[in-house]
This record gives sequence, C-alpha cells and structure tokens, in this order.
Amino acid sequence: MIGIAILLAVVVVAVLIGVVVRRRDGAVRAAGGTGPDAGRRRALIAAGAAEGSVTVLHFSAEWCGPCSAVRRVVAAAVDILTGEGHRVLDVEVDMEADPALARDFRVMSLPTTVVLDGDLRERFRASGVPSSADLRAAVTAASRPDAG
Repeated sequence: MIGIAILLAVVVVAVLIGVVVRRRDGAVRAAGGTGPDAGRRRALIAAGAAEGSVTVLHFSAEWCGPCSAVRRVVAAAVDILTGEGHRVLDVEVDMEADPALARDFRVMSLPTTVVLDGDLRERFRASGVPSSADLRAAVTAASRPDAG
C-alpha cells in the first residue's frame, strides 16, 4: 500500500511539473534590459543586429527540432511588421557557432528568442516557440520611443 501511495505522489508531482513547464514554453516575458556594454554591442552588430531597428534575435542549433518552427514564426512576424512600417530585423544565431554570445545572453535552452529595442537592449525573451501574435506584440512594444 505504501508503494502505491509513493507511486501516486510521484505521478502527481510529475504532472504538476509538466503543466508548469508547458505553460512557460513559448511565453514571451518582459526583460528589464540595460544598455549593452561595448563588447556585447560589437557582437550583436557582427551577428546582424543594428542600432535604430528592433532586432528579433533567436538562438538555435542545427540539431534543434523546434528551432525550425521558431524560424517560421519569426520570419512571418517580421514580414508582417515590416509591411506595417516597423524597422525590425530577423537575426538567427547558431549557438554552436557563437557560444560566447549565447553565454552572454544566458541561453539555457533552445530555442530562445530575444527581442532587442533600437538601442540593442533586451526587452523581451521567450524560451520555446512563441506565438506569432505574442512576438508581434513584443516587437511593437520594443519599437516605441518610450520603450527604454
């Protein structure tokens, strides 16, 4: 009887952890980013970011299955927002090719998407595959002049 109770408790804990992880997966959260230091600014510009434009920076790897879904979501969101007149860039960074930038952004899981404002400050972050609507809302918020 004790064995069944322990097994039931383990199953309940596992389900709760699964629910929490699933709720957070892809959620776009605000990030209180300060301006980047000179080293990060150079690394971001080398990766393709540009001051004056919102940058959707997504970290990926060749072996990452969900990263292809993020590519599609980001590309579609950037196309829509560019068509609406937003200055927004799509920058993908292969975590294995640029581990220093991934470390600098404290990327702990793939895919990770970061929205940078025109001053290259981190404004929003999502682990997992964000929804297109959430990503567009984050880019729109980051493109406001008062976003800083």
